[in-house]
Amino acid sequence: MQAPLVGKSGQSPSQSQSFSHVEETRFGIWFLQTETWTRHVLERALQDLTRLLATADDSGPASYPVVVDVGCGFGRSLPKLQRRFRPQRLIGLDVDAAMLQASTHEMQCAGMRAELIQCSSDSLTLEDNSVDLLFCHQTFHHLVGQEQAIHEFYRVLKPGGVMLFAESTKRYIESWMIRLLFRHPMEVQKTAGQYLALVRSAGFEVLPQAISYPFLWWSRPDLGLLERVFGIAPRPDTEQTLINLVARKPLF
Repeated sequence: MQAPLVGKSGQSPSQSQSFSHVEETRFGIWFLQTETWTRHVLERALQDLTRLLATADDSGPASYPVVVDVGCGFGRSLPKLQRRFRPQRLIGLDVDAAMLQASTHEMQCAGMRAELIQCSSDSLTLEDNSVDLLFCHQTFHHLVGQEQAIHEFYRVLKPGGVMLFAESTKRYIESWMIRLLFRHPMEVQKTAGQYLALVRSAGFEVLPQAISYPFLWWSRPDLGLLERVFGIAPRPDTEQTLINLVARKPLF
């Protein structure tokens, strides 16, 4: 059964969404629907997070009956989550009604079903301790209320539940190219270390082996041209532009 759309504050999504996140530019909306984004951003993140999840969980493959995608956007992630985790209940959340409508079309094309709920990330319309796995990919840097959102993620996860978190850092979001083409709340952007500290401050456990800092070509100032054309690899001490991590809500 689909959860109600009215959050704890009593506001409807349309009343609260303007305060909870910064809307994307036209270019950003177009880019989120491209194969470049799907293959090189989304799929690469899922591959890395799946690897980290296997590394962090010594007990072997786990079952994730309820999987939630926070900020599902145009729904490109939903079929991928369905194939990887085979949930009994798959839920896509987004504050933008138009994106949820696009997600419906994406699911129809994939021949699958999922529940779609319009709500803000800082006021999730899900019950406490109701989610086994929460996926948050490139959503956090759009959120104004990041501290509230991470506590909401912790609230809805079951004890022992897992959060897959993939995010662009302050260095990348503040680069000239991203400032030119996209729109974000600049005052809340964080470094990789600050995101890790934020996740842990909410109560999550994050093992050292469950963290990675990919420096993918699209997150570099030169879009990876120096390495691809001239073979000049980036310096190992370069400040991180991305952080991927697997966090777990403690059992007790």
